[in-house]
Amino acid sequence: MSWFESFVLGLVQGLTEFLPISSSAHLRLTAAFAGWHDPGAAFTAITQIGTEAAVLIYFRKDIARIVSAWFRSLTNRSMRSNHDAQMGWLVIVGSIPIGVLGVTFKDQIEGPFRDLRLIATTLIVMGIVLGVADRLAARDETGGKHRAIKERKSLEELGVKDGLIFGFCQAMALIPGVSRSGATISGGLLMGYTREAAARYSFLLAIPAVLASGVFELKDAGEGHVSWGPTIFATFIAFGVGYAVIAWFMKFITTKSFMPFVIYRVLLGVLLFALVAAGVLSPHAGESAG
Repeated sequence: MSWFESFVLGLVQGLTEFLPISSSAHLRLTAAFAGWHDPGAAFTAITQIGTEAAVLIYFRKDIARIVSAWFRSLTNRSMRSNHDAQMGWLVIVGSIPIGVLGVTFKDQIEGPFRDLRLIATTLIVMGIVLGVADRLAARDETGGKHRAIKERKSLEELGVKDGLIFGFCQAMALIPGVSRSGATISGGLLMGYTREAAARYSFLLAIPAVLASGVFELKDAGEGHVSWGPTIFATFIAFGVGYAVIAWFMKFITTKSFMPFVIYRVLLGVLLFALVAAGVLSPHAGESAG
């Protein structure tokens, strides 16, 4: 991998990690369209450490409060009813599904799941799911001629059951094209949470999963065509760009619909199917050289 490739892929990772359009799919597609080698699951997991570092900084006050309350709740029984302490446990509980399924399906994640036809399918299907969830949320928020405005749930109402459902939604993002934020936000909206609550828990939930995945994949970094230098460079690029994107996205969702992302996902999926069907792209473009 050249330094230019690592710069572009780091930029793509930072731009797409927090948007509901799938960063892993875009890394895979960028390499395929450019005629580069597939950067692979290890490169993706490690560069995501950069974007999660952006989450740690952006939500530093929330995270510090949650971690502090969680540790105090271990010895102070009265702290166990504290919302921040409970949130610490809910992040742990919600991280279990992706941890178990990530290890179980590691070979598939690094192989068959990176087929461009599967990515096209998940882009379209999860785009439609996000669109439906977004419409339901908008209907509750605005009401209508014959419908009263319905109050949506905040994170204070999050429990173990919903935390696990969020976790299983996040685990779906092991398949490129699903999108970690897209799946968890869709799940949250369908369960009746506000856009901001679903997005905030989605980002907090991703921290242990992404950091653990990145550390787990460190042993595979530097193998094949991807060396340590470009990987670290791409990770720093992803961090800087990712911080700017998450700040913009958290403001965007308070007043805007997810429909632009829905339309983009569906159009990209259809285009990808068309290119594969026309023989312009191989379903496994770049894999054999990777």
